[in-house]
Amino acid sequence: MKAPDRIGSPARTWFPALAARLAPRTLRGRLSLVALTTAALLMVILTVVFNTVVGHRLQQEADDELRTRAAAVATTVDTRGGKVRVLETVNDRLLDTNVWIYAGPRLLEQPPSAARTGTLARAAGALAAAGGRRCATVGGHDPLRLCAEPVPGHGTRATVVTALDLSPYRSSAKTLLLGSFALDAVMLACTYGLTRLAVGRALRPVRTMTDQATQWSAVASEERFGGRGRPAELAALGTSLDALLDRIRAVLRHERQLTGELSHELRTPLSRIVAELDWWRSRPRSETETRATHEVIADAARSMRTICDTLLDEAREGVPTAPGTAEVLPALRQVAAALDVPGPVRVTVTPDESALRAGVQSALLDRIVSPLVANAVRYARTTVTLAARRTADGVRVEVTDDGPGVPESFRDLLFQPGRRADPGDGHGGAGLGLPLARRLARSAGGEVSHDPGHARGARFVVTLPAG
Repeated sequence: MKAPDRIGSPARTWFPALAARLAPRTLRGRLSLVALTTAALLMVILTVVFNTVVGHRLQQEADDELRTRAAAVATTVDTRGGKVRVLETVNDRLLDTNVWIYAGPRLLEQPPSAARTGTLARAAGALAAAGGRRCATVGGHDPLRLCAEPVPGHGTRATVVTALDLSPYRSSAKTLLLGSFALDAVMLACTYGLTRLAVGRALRPVRTMTDQATQWSAVASEERFGGRGRPAELAALGTSLDALLDRIRAVLRHERQLTGELSHELRTPLSRIVAELDWWRSRPRSETETRATHEVIADAARSMRTICDTLLDEAREGVPTAPGTAEVLPALRQVAAALDVPGPVRVTVTPDESALRAGVQSALLDRIVSPLVANAVRYARTTVTLAARRTADGVRVEVTDDGPGVPESFRDLLFQPGRRADPGDGHGGAGLGLPLARRLARSAGGEVSHDPGHARGARFVVTLPAG
């Protein structure tokens, strides 16, 4: 028979839930609770040690007093001549209080109020019979302390046993214990209050920084925290928050730029569609004219889709703009090898310098150069040349083709999104490659420009920081 599944005890389920509910919600409360728990544990240990030492010290004082009394009584005992005699002295009643005198195991004197067969008498006799200096505690609720002290001398062995009530000592120890608990409670309350106050003051800058970060991120503010004049931990937090605010600002800027580009790029094909529809509806059209209108609308729709796909893919994939380095010539060769080059066009990479590094990541270098090379291949007649060299302030990459070049009237519009010198030249493209290349280069501290001094064909120049 299969044994039934065991169900956990209720304590295992409600205790963690109760502990989680009672746990403080704030960091100040949690730190204060940790400090209170640590202080309580430390005070309990110190209280136990202190009261143990005090109890031992009080018992030692009681033993010292008993031995002092025993030594005083021993001066009245004569052991010369082989006999033990008790001499009578002035104020011997004070000396005889709670005092037993033994000659060997034989009792010579005892306190007037004590019985020979009582508990104290038996304890005193046991101490005397054991010999030497010994002490013992008798009684439970009202304990008495007894100590045996041998009488010095070479005659018959004599022992003096004295007794002392420990109630005053126990009362003093109890008072000290209660005082320790009261002091511990006051110290714990002070510890908790001071910890909350100190932690609250320490976390006040964090709360201020949090409010500032929330406000600045909402309005894309230029203000930043910085780390100057702050403790090391808050300086590190400020640096992290500054980086986060920079990223938020970059995302917002990129979003606005993407929205603007989409609005700008889609306005032209939408205007063409609206114009064609208005023209088509203005009067009856022939089948040929209707077909031509459909072709224009379809071409504008394809252009819109290309624009949307290009910009949204760029925004969705993202570009690594973190600091890094890339080998320039291997990256250029990889770009040239990845292109679908028409038959008569040949792409060559001119290695001016073999060891040349750019201060951007390899993926970003590829995304900057690829649109320029694709544009050059699209218009080149026979040759596209890629060259790279070092400059005084970074790295210079040149993309040159032997095509028709850029018309002088179009040079000012060359890097505006969606603009093409001749939309009906039979070449594809949405007019977005060059603007995207420039935007990416500028995000890395570089630039993409057109060289108007190049006579034959077109030359685009990419400048990037050195790696």
